[in-house]
Amino acid sequence: MNVEILGLIAGALTAIASMPQLIKVIKTKNVEDISWLMLAILISGLSLWVWYGFEQDELPIILSNSFAVIVNVTLLTCYFIFRDKKK
Repeated sequence: MNVEILGLIAGALTAIASMPQLIKVIKTKNVEDISWLMLAILISGLSLWVWYGFEQDELPIILSNSFAVIVNVTLLTCYFIFRDKKK
């Protein structure tokens, strides 16, 4: 298997890992069990991976981590929007 394809598959799986949580938060508007600090740290790490990907000219790293940044920034945004709202 081409190593770049392997990287794209691994990156895609990692990038979509937060999607179920994001979908649940959007549907329920409940962020009670979400840690904003964990998301902030994760977004920081993912952003550094994007930077690293650009430095190394590694498209799989750039694409997967960029998508993951977008998903997790959206989740963090939802956290701040919904944190004071109770069902």
